[in-house]
Amino acid sequence: MLQNALRQDALTVVQEGYELRIGLPWIRSMPLSSVSGFSVRMDGVSVSDDLHVHLGERTVPAEALADEAGWWFIQDRLVLFIPAGPGDFGPGRHHVAVDFELMVPYLRGGGEGPLVLPLHMEAMLLVRSPGAAEVSRDVA
Repeated sequence: MLQNALRQDALTVVQEGYELRIGLPWIRSMPLSSVSGFSVRMDGVSVSDDLHVHLGERTVPAEALADEAGWWFIQDRLVLFIPAGPGDFGPGRHHVAVDFELMVPYLRGGGEGPLVLPLHMEAMLLVRSPGAAEVSRDVA
């Protein structure tokens, strides 16, 4: 499941920074509210301070997904927005690592609560330019 979560076309440079499109590394679609704790590193540098998520025409802070009523469908890509900063990464290939937690509300974890899976994915990604052909839909 993790091998398709960060595809080679996942990283795009945009005017204000970068967009990172990640696939849901699970066997079923999940509520957006089940996703939390995003941490992103590019070339070993944390870029997690001001992560946002594009949801159709809206942009919300990544930590606000807990309040979202929408769904992350298995075929869609969740778009993380990484603002440009002093560590501009430029063109070429970059090592990208993403960590987050996925709460699976219909499975029990240890104790009384639902199962919470810590997920980690990483890949060497080539920065794409805006408007490059997409083969998947973004979460709306």
